[in-house]
Amino acid sequence: MIKFTLRIPDDLHARLAAQADTDRRSLNSELLHLLEVGLSTVSPETPNRPGGDSASPVQPRGNGHSPRP
Repeated sequence: MIKFTLRIPDDLHARLAAQADTDRRSLNSELLHLLEVGLSTVSPETPNRPGGDSASPVQPRGNGHSPRP
């Protein structure tokens, strides 16, 4: 297993924690489940493309750095 840090907004964390509680899973198990389900719907012909559109690349959000005060 690989460990890594993931920063998410507070509201998304609350939604994920509530869903994990509903599904009687730990937050980690819920995240793994959601990732596996999400990736199982990706077509092999168009991996990593939202909506299966292979012509338009995914644009990264932000500059990849967290804001600093």
